[in-house]
Amino acid sequence: MKIQGKLVDIYSRSIFPAEITIGNGLIVSVKKKENNGIGFIMPGLVDAHVHIESSMITPGAFAVSAVKQGTTSVVSDPHEIANVMGIAGINYMIEDGEKSPVKFFFGAPSCVPATNFEESGAYIGPEEIRKLLSDKNIKYLSEMMNYPGVIYGDEEVIEKINIAKKLKKPVDGHAPGLRGEALKKYVDAGISTDHECSYLEEALEKISLGMKILIREGSAARNLDALKDLYITNAESVMLCSDDLHPEMLENRHINKLVALLISEGYDIFDVIRSATINPAEHYKLEAGLLKPGQNADFIIVDSPEEMNVIETWIDGRKVFERGNVLFDYEPGEEINNFNCSKIRPGDLKIKNAGKSMRIIGAFNGELLTSEIIKSSGEGAFVETDTEVDILKLVVKDRYKNAPPATGFINGFGLKKGAFASSVAHDSHNIIAAGTNDKDIAKAINEIVKLKGGLAVSSNEKIMSLPLNIGGIMSNKPCSEVAANYLRLSDEVKNMGCTMSAPFMTLSFMALLVIPDLKLSDRGLFDGRKFCPVPLFVE
Repeated sequence: MKIQGKLVDIYSRSIFPAEITIGNGLIVSVKKKENNGIGFIMPGLVDAHVHIESSMITPGAFAVSAVKQGTTSVVSDPHEIANVMGIAGINYMIEDGEKSPVKFFFGAPSCVPATNFEESGAYIGPEEIRKLLSDKNIKYLSEMMNYPGVIYGDEEVIEKINIAKKLKKPVDGHAPGLRGEALKKYVDAGISTDHECSYLEEALEKISLGMKILIREGSAARNLDALKDLYITNAESVMLCSDDLHPEMLENRHINKLVALLISEGYDIFDVIRSATINPAEHYKLEAGLLKPGQNADFIIVDSPEEMNVIETWIDGRKVFERGNVLFDYEPGEEINNFNCSKIRPGDLKIKNAGKSMRIIGAFNGELLTSEIIKSSGEGAFVETDTEVDILKLVVKDRYKNAPPATGFINGFGLKKGAFASSVAHDSHNIIAAGTNDKDIAKAINEIVKLKGGLAVSSNEKIMSLPLNIGGIMSNKPCSEVAANYLRLSDEVKNMGCTMSAPFMTLSFMALLVIPDLKLSDRGLFDGRKFCPVPLFVE
């Protein structure tokens, strides 16, 4: 089979008319031709770091949408399902991914549970890590979120890293805002990447110590604009990733549109495409084709580098997408789940006033980082929400057993009425809810308990929900269907006054203890900088 078009050759840093010959799933030859053909041919795109579970769909359903955007390979950290269901969850992801032609390269989750300060569904220790990393399907040790454990030499943390080093598999990092001597200790331990940089100076320091920077542009955290000048100074050390991508965004764009944006803004076309192809393929030692003779025939044809609208997607010499049509079938497997908690009452959420001041989580649109706000708790016997100054109640409910919910307060969402809740709550995926009153918060939480996982919105006796029947964090429905329902719920939350561009995504990170400053687990407030629990009330 022969394919003609304008080849974007990253190795020679040139674009020229070419004819590509494919045989037995491989690139047989690449020859210059005079006829331009149709479109630009380039290697298939690689998402260098993503939690597929955050799209709320299965790997196979993710693949159906991803090929439309020219993604042929995905470096996936199954950290979310692992925290919920352990090794069984990881095996589910691998087996489901094999039902599609997209190449899913999974990591061994390094932090299950992410911390010891929350209830989780599973534990993965050094022996489990050794077994996982010995599997050819597992390419790397996933992001080491427990950076204090690395810095201060926690024995179990160091043992996991040493296992990866011994097996010659890279170790992904996760160190938001880490600088100076602490960062040097973290890198010296063997950490090779970071996707948590939010400003240029931080990224440059990490690169100077030998790290690769994965520039993240997802649904909640978007760092491309802050970090894109790395393509001018350190293009060889850059990759592109989505990290967490909700279904409605995956339906419209993936890595392709990040490439298009950078090229249209004048960044070097070869450096940009290299960051989404060769750089991750070489770093993670992926079996991803790079348009060279003898390699797998993984490539895409696009209308132009400045637009990156995908005309065709090919994987292992097989055309899997053409002009709007996905050319493979995907059937999801059986459900897996482990929801095990009962409903709550509004009275369970009352907070007795126990001090003159209290800690409030400050949330920001498009950011995972939060702040700590100290505010008077008022004069009443109970502390209440106050929509006039945007103080909402935040609740986290253990989903794995019956236990009292943890409560606190949050600023930044802007909600004026009702409540919304989700069992997608990084990393342990307990139920998290924010709202203006206890009745609606309890209703939203109880809807998720009834569904055994999902998203819910409650307002004025009205309940809307989206079931997530795979581990309580994913649906086995198609991406388009999940996206439509997700947008319906998001729009309802925005109609209730929420000012966040992605309210459910942002809410899901308010329980992520490893991201500073202040978060809430099922056991109470947690200071992400001091890495310890803190009380709601300040003496």
